[in-house]
Amino acid sequence: MARWEFKLPDIGEGVTEGEIVAWLVKPGDVVVEDQPMIEVMTDKATVTITAPKAGTVTETRGKVGEVVPVHAVLLVFELGGGASAAPHAPGTNGHTVKDDGPAATAVGDIKEHLPGMGAAGAGAGVSAGSSGGVGVSAGAGGGGGAGVQGYFNEKPMATPATRKLARDMSVDLRRVPPSGPQGRVTKTDVEGFTRSPGAAPTVSHAQAPTAAQAPVHIAEGPREERIPFAGMRRKISQKMAQSTRTAAHFTFVEECDATALKTLRARLKAPAEAAGVKLSFLPFIVKATAAALKKHPMLNTALDESTNELVFRKYFHIGIATATEAGLMVPVVKDADRKSVLDIARDIDRLSGEARAGKAKLDDLQGSTFTITSLGAQGGLFATPIINFPEVAILGVHQMKEKPVVKDGQIVIGNVMMLSLSFDHRIVDGHIGAAFAYEIIGYLENPDRLWMEMA
Repeated sequence: MARWEFKLPDIGEGVTEGEIVAWLVKPGDVVVEDQPMIEVMTDKATVTITAPKAGTVTETRGKVGEVVPVHAVLLVFELGGGASAAPHAPGTNGHTVKDDGPAATAVGDIKEHLPGMGAAGAGAGVSAGSSGGVGVSAGAGGGGGAGVQGYFNEKPMATPATRKLARDMSVDLRRVPPSGPQGRVTKTDVEGFTRSPGAAPTVSHAQAPTAAQAPVHIAEGPREERIPFAGMRRKISQKMAQSTRTAAHFTFVEECDATALKTLRARLKAPAEAAGVKLSFLPFIVKATAAALKKHPMLNTALDESTNELVFRKYFHIGIATATEAGLMVPVVKDADRKSVLDIARDIDRLSGEARAGKAKLDDLQGSTFTITSLGAQGGLFATPIINFPEVAILGVHQMKEKPVVKDGQIVIGNVMMLSLSFDHRIVDGHIGAAFAYEIIGYLENPDRLWMEMA
């Protein structure tokens, strides 16, 4: 049989390398065309690369967590042996075949997928087809439960998310009839299988591990374990480290009496629900921040260190830090200064929902000029948030608590929350940062002022 090298494709978008997140095959596995083989994470997204040809895997190169350059060899095949094997190239005589075709070119549009969440969120519809490349189709299929008795597929095709669901539900993917494109098993198939008579909930132990199942190395007995520090968590750590190494952080903390804001929100909650909007405090905070940024444009800048220029952004895109299973994502409310509180609430609900579901588009995760992070009920007293580089400031919102406050010389019970703002001291002086903080507080303590800021 001819040997053939599969190289990390050039996926464009300026990407020059990728991190191995998970191997889905191992040496000795017989793969069919378009079968998922490896998950690779780039600066743009996590993608699942599929087999462009059928054959037997003889060698895998690179460990989980290793960063490899574009065009580096990832796998070596012996061609043939699969269900739809490509014919041998003439004149190979068993020698390594160098192939500069589809396997080494662009691998599909990965911009529509959330970095770190796997390339195949439910409803995704991008696929490179049989030309090899990124297999990211995971459309919702039909029931998948029909005909389960006697069905068996030694090499089922499924996305990493579907495989994880099958493991969690103790379902043997080899016994699930597929309904997805090109014979893929979908999440709906797995769920339908568990409700079908004759289902055999036995997990296939031959299945290759994903990133979450990466081999564990015991350091000292059963009380320690080691797993690869890879994927989205490592990408977050790199961004955090870059911010703390580059920006000169200082933090300003102040109380905000949100009693009037709480009253206003309670008054508007029912009309908002009638309009199909879940109204929290966050849209008011976003609106107040955008209004304050207009009055303090230095806080809406970025430092371009390659040209030594301070870039004043005249648009106000507010990032909202959102906790997801893959880590902290920052979807962006675009042009927040031009939107009403209800419009901002709609954006936040959609963006955060898509981020948590792994369906966020790359465009929704880029372009922020300022970021807000809120811990809600777990907000604590205060914190020192890390700036979302290359922005120059970030606002941390903490838990609202009932506390005594002084009004008109009288001590009354108020609804107080702490605001923690971190600034890049290279660009923002202390008095400017403080003035910006008090501008936001002024809007939140007197939220009627926000209506005067409508575009």
